[in-house]
Amino acid sequence: MDRSPGGSADNRADIRDFLASRRAKITPEQVGLPPSARRRVPGLRREEVAVLAGVSTEWYIRLERGHISGVSEDVLVAVAEALKLDDDERTYLFDLARAAQPARRTPARRKDVPVPPRVQWLLDSMTMSSAFVRNGRMDVIAHNALARAVHAPMFDSATTEYGRANIARFHFLDPIARHFFVDWDAACHATVALLRAEAGREPHDRALRELIGELSTLSPEFRKQWAAHDVRIRHDGVKRLRHPEAGDLELTYQSLDLPLSDRAMHDLTIYTAEPGTRSEEQLRLLASWTAPQAENATDHTRHPG
Repeated sequence: MDRSPGGSADNRADIRDFLASRRAKITPEQVGLPPSARRRVPGLRREEVAVLAGVSTEWYIRLERGHISGVSEDVLVAVAEALKLDDDERTYLFDLARAAQPARRTPARRKDVPVPPRVQWLLDSMTMSSAFVRNGRMDVIAHNALARAVHAPMFDSATTEYGRANIARFHFLDPIARHFFVDWDAACHATVALLRAEAGREPHDRALRELIGELSTLSPEFRKQWAAHDVRIRHDGVKRLRHPEAGDLELTYQSLDLPLSDRAMHDLTIYTAEPGTRSEEQLRLLASWTAPQAENATDHTRHPG
C-alpha cells in the first residue's frame, strides 16, 4: 500500500495478487472447462477467466496487473462471477476499485472516534455476555466488565498499548495467545482476513499500514497468511478458550455493525454461552467476580468524591 505521487494509495499490487490468488483456486471442472494435463500452474488461465467474464484476454491481463481505475461496475460483476467470488470477496474487489480512483485531494487522516456514553451504557447492561467494540484496525475501543474478565490474557498482554488492546497484535505477537485460543490457527486466519478487508476499504489509513508493517516484520505466520489475500467482513461462530481462571470455555460470538462514524468501520462483538452448559456456569462465575467492581465504578460515577 505505497503512496503514489498523486497522493492516492497505489493498490495495484493488492489488485494483482488478489485476482491471481482467486484465479488459482478455481479448477477448470468448476467452471465447466475440460481438464488439461499440460497445465503448469493450478487454477484457471487468464484467457479462460477472460472468456468467462466476456472480455478480451488483453483487457483481463491489464486488469490483473492492477489497472482497475475506471472499470465499469458491470465488468467488475462479470469478473467476480467468473472467479466465483463470495460476497465478502466481491465487496473487497469493489473497495479496491474505489480506492484506485484518482484522488482529487489528499485524504484527511482518519481520527479515532470517541465512544458515546450510550454505547458504554449498552455494553455495561450486558451482564451475562462479554461485549466489546472494535475498529477496523482491531483495536478494542470499549468493553464491558465481563469482556475484560473473559479476555484477561489479551488485556493484560504486553501487546496492549496505552490501555488499548489490539486483537491482531495479541494473536500474532504474544505466545500466550497460542494457549488461550484453542483453535489458534483459525482465529489467526479470521483476524488477517478482517484486516485485509479493512485495508481494501481504507488504503490511506497510516495507522493501519503501520500495524500491518509491524506484524509482517515480527510474525512469519502473519506474513504467510497476509500473502494469501483471504477476505472476511462478517465474523461469527464458536470460540473455544483456555481461560486461566475459569478453565475451558466454549462461547458463541456474533459481530454486528455499529455505525459510530461515516468514515470508519466499527462493530460490536458479543460472546455468550449456550444455556445449561458448563461454559454458562463458568461465564456466570466470571460475571459474579466482576459485578462488585462494576457496581463500585457505577457508584463512584454517581457520587464523585
